[in-house]
Amino acid sequence: MKTKMKKLLSFTLALCVIAGVFTLAACKDKSGGKTVFVTDCALVHEPEFGGIYITKTIDEFNALGAEYGDSVDIEFSNGYVLTDLPYYNGYYTQNGEALLVAYPGYDYIKAAINNGDDLWTVAGLGEGMTASISLNEAGKYRSIQDARDIHYVDDRDKFASDEVFANFRAVESGAVKADTLYRSASPCDNQHNRATFVDALISKVGVKFILNLADNDEKIANYMSADDFVCPYFASLYESGKVVPVAMNMNFGSLEFRQKIVSGLTAMAQSEGPYLVHCTEGKDRTGFVCMLLEALAGASYDEIERDYMITYANYYNITKETDSARYDTIVENVLVPMICSMAGVDDLDVNTANLSEYARAFLANAGMEEALIDALIANIAA
Repeated sequence: MKTKMKKLLSFTLALCVIAGVFTLAACKDKSGGKTVFVTDCALVHEPEFGGIYITKTIDEFNALGAEYGDSVDIEFSNGYVLTDLPYYNGYYTQNGEALLVAYPGYDYIKAAINNGDDLWTVAGLGEGMTASISLNEAGKYRSIQDARDIHYVDDRDKFASDEVFANFRAVESGAVKADTLYRSASPCDNQHNRATFVDALISKVGVKFILNLADNDEKIANYMSADDFVCPYFASLYESGKVVPVAMNMNFGSLEFRQKIVSGLTAMAQSEGPYLVHCTEGKDRTGFVCMLLEALAGASYDEIERDYMITYANYYNITKETDSARYDTIVENVLVPMICSMAGVDDLDVNTANLSEYARAFLANAGMEEALIDALIANIAA
């Protein structure tokens, strides 16, 4: 009897193993000409940023044949379907667009709306629901993946100068006054080993007001209490009330983003320069605010593009000359949508549009008084 029971258990276990192998293989097979990566995967709500973890680790999902830059379809068990989603290893879609992302450090792959509404709520999902993911088109978004999948090092010796390492420069577009408006990486957050260098550079040029787009007072207090904080010039400005932290998100189209810009630029309009605008890297949030200020000062699109892309030259050595394909992809998929968001026009011709009028309207519509807009322009522009 025991022998028969052992044989039965062995046979059952073998069937389970075979079924498991079959299930994994089925994920890789093509059904009706369509590659199905996963079926009926459990979901986990990620409420902080509003996304959906689909319970396959990044390595597991990629082992099934998915590649960054692919286009995928996701069908949830409640019938909600997302089609033609890019699969990236970073948040490379425009704000408000959905994607499937395998962000380094995440437990699982994640479906989300980039800087948008909570996809869990949008899709009407609930406990116990699942998702299936299939290939829509292999490599459809590979050019964007390759252009945006870029990294830099935090070693000063790898950069040509302190200015390049700190992504520090004067903004000189349009009618911006000389030696008046500067932009950089953070002069207080030293996670990329740049804060001390920025601090020395802003001290040298005599910055008198800092618009900090990334942090709040609590974060700044933590930076200043850290063992590696050696930024005395920043500390003196902060302690004298000359640093305004607004802790902006990255959602350029949101009301909160616009309101925080108005809060920060109102303070700038009421303060004496020279001015520094920074976030963490001095790239995205700083790029938007500096683009807005340049437009207010009458800068052309070409001038704005030239200044914006210096950041990519500084960090990644991407220039029109060294890597024209990546350069053009970044301009088309990052800078131009940023300007269109500022203007509130999806198909804006950035080369011919009156960007100054759009910038002024952006601030006015966000609640900034006309007199303060005039004061801001007078502070930064000749």
